[in-house]
Amino acid sequence: MSRAFVIDRESLIKAVEEAKTSKKRNFKQSIELIIALEGLDLKKPENRIRGSVRLPYGTGKDRTIAIFADGVIAEKAKEAGVDAVISSKELDNLSGSRRDAKKLAKKYDFFLSEPGLMSKVGKILGFTLGPRGKMPQIVTPATDIQSLVKELKSSIGINVRNNPMVAVAIGDEEMDAEKVADNALAVIEFIKNKVADKARIKKIYIKTTMGKPVRVM
Repeated sequence: MSRAFVIDRESLIKAVEEAKTSKKRNFKQSIELIIALEGLDLKKPENRIRGSVRLPYGTGKDRTIAIFADGVIAEKAKEAGVDAVISSKELDNLSGSRRDAKKLAKKYDFFLSEPGLMSKVGKILGFTLGPRGKMPQIVTPATDIQSLVKELKSSIGINVRNNPMVAVAIGDEEMDAEKVADNALAVIEFIKNKVADKARIKKIYIKTTMGKPVRVM
């Protein structure tokens, strides 16, 4: 059903340009993409969508990454430029503090973990990382952490869990409309492939942080 869906790049560019005419604020506004889905039964866990999409031009702001690791993997992650390395001991210190756990979940966009710490991460942080779609991606000594971190720095997380809608930042108001449109196309293609024959894309909007939504379709 959704595979027949085609979006015109020019329509996206025009929508971005129109969205950027919204009232200027005293901060740099993000440009957001909103995709409404129809027919996606989220009561079935297999229909929920979680993943990351690498944007060809980034969002204008690097994503933040934390890793749960010790030893060799921790050292490789530091060299790769992750924003935080959380050791097994530091993870233990979060146990019993739901407030600190929630603060950590909000602070970083993506999480990674060495295999041996995954069960502990699930036990201590699963309640806050899971609903946000931020459960860690596993890395091993064989993982090319440098390439992974580089990819995630220009990626966004997608988490469709309770509502059949995607709302993500795909750039900022200072970016060229063409680049923002190409970022939007990357997300749309990801969603189209994920829903496949289970649902369809019903509506698409572009907006700035404080601006009114501009309908693309």
